[in-house]
Amino acid sequence: MKILVIGATGIIGSALVHAWKDKNEVPEASYARSSLKVDLCSRDSIEQLFAQTGALDAVVCTAGEARWAPFEEMSEEDFRIGLESKLMGQVRVVQIGARYVKAGGSITLTTGILADDPVYQTTSAAMVNGALHSFVKAASLEMPYGVRLNVVSPGLVEPAAERYASYFPGHVPVSMERVIKAYTKSVEGRIHGQIVQVY
Repeated sequence: MKILVIGATGIIGSALVHAWKDKNEVPEASYARSSLKVDLCSRDSIEQLFAQTGALDAVVCTAGEARWAPFEEMSEEDFRIGLESKLMGQVRVVQIGARYVKAGGSITLTTGILADDPVYQTTSAAMVNGALHSFVKAASLEMPYGVRLNVVSPGLVEPAAERYASYFPGHVPVSMERVIKAYTKSVEGRIHGQIVQVY
């Protein structure tokens, strides 16, 4: 399979590339550190990315930013970071990418546990994650060419646990193996319109 990973240099994206590259062609895209560059806030940049990759069997997006800060300190511009990058960035990936994914192929987005179990300072990230869940359920009803659309929602992953543990008191980290299997289920399976929770 030819699987484009957007966010390929991040914790989850790099793990997916490593897991899949031996048996698949895995083009790697990220904002700055990959051979394929993409800015999720720019529709033109995403168009250029897919023009470079050509036809694909699957697209996986693990990229997107959101500001973490106390709610009373958040400005409208702070909220726009998550709305433009993680929310609309992934919406753009679906709208544009669907034209390049082969019939029966898949697009998999990424959210996280904050949609269901938010913690302090995550108002923007929780809001964006919840919106993406609703988007996937609705957009899956209208996907063209038989392209499947799902979203993986991981909990705090073990490789990031030490760095972010103070933000997630009482949370039990999930193994990267479980997270990889969730993405593999979306890419290689037949599910459609699903929120694959890894909590």
